[in-house]
Amino acid sequence: MAVSGAGAPAEPVMDLAPQRGPGRITAALRDIGAGLALWRLGLALGWLDIKLRYRGSILGPLWLTISTAVMVGAMGVLYATLFHMDLHKFLPFLSLSLVLWGFIGGVVNDAPTVFTQAAPLVMSIRMPLFVHVLRMVVRNVLVLLHNVIVIVVVFALYGTRPHETLTIAPVLALWLLDAGAIALLFGTLGARFRDIGPIVASLMQIFFFVTPIIWPPEMIFVGRQYMLLNPFFPVLEILRGPLLGESVRASIWLAAGVHSVVLWALALGLFCRMRARIAYWI
Repeated sequence: MAVSGAGAPAEPVMDLAPQRGPGRITAALRDIGAGLALWRLGLALGWLDIKLRYRGSILGPLWLTISTAVMVGAMGVLYATLFHMDLHKFLPFLSLSLVLWGFIGGVVNDAPTVFTQAAPLVMSIRMPLFVHVLRMVVRNVLVLLHNVIVIVVVFALYGTRPHETLTIAPVLALWLLDAGAIALLFGTLGARFRDIGPIVASLMQIFFFVTPIIWPPEMIFVGRQYMLLNPFFPVLEILRGPLLGESVRASIWLAAGVHSVVLWALALGLFCRMRARIAYWI
């Protein structure tokens, strides 16, 4: 056990002792709480990942912004022509959708390796596993912030103004919570089964085309209600709608809440049961 500065024994940072019943839940929740308390460490590690990824590059992470801007410009003109849509309305929609999906895709694709990539730290330093979840979320948030520049420029050029701005902050908090749940769920599965990463990557390619990202949701006239079963559409729409100055239906808010509750229930259930084995799997 670790010893505090006052000389009194402190609770271990990460307890890997086999536990059953409520002890598993308590240990997992203690891990998450201790990880949140070390948020500065997670922030520093996430920032370090970005620096190492672009070490030696002249523009650094700005390459992400440039590539996103080129993609938005090329796809915007192409699909506006194919779909016979007004470019002034479609380009802000496309730029926002691609940037938000970039964050979602980055989180989901990074989640299966969140613990395996941190194996040297896990095996050498006694710290909460949730710190590595924070590290991954911070890394993708930093990438998102670089790409937000594209949204700001496009919105300014076409005069798009957000609507219902009071809902944006709670939705962003929900996005961060869901990102943590995704990391816990797929990170735990990915530590045990290394096939989870390729499976998730393949599924995300399918979801990219079946989710309204490069095409507006109003293009679906029959069976639009079934889009609520897509776990990405409601969460995407409750943020995209207000930013585009559009109102969001109550059913979409309800679906986003249900998907988030189910996601966290699965993530916590699996993490509580398998947390003590992760260090041995990786």
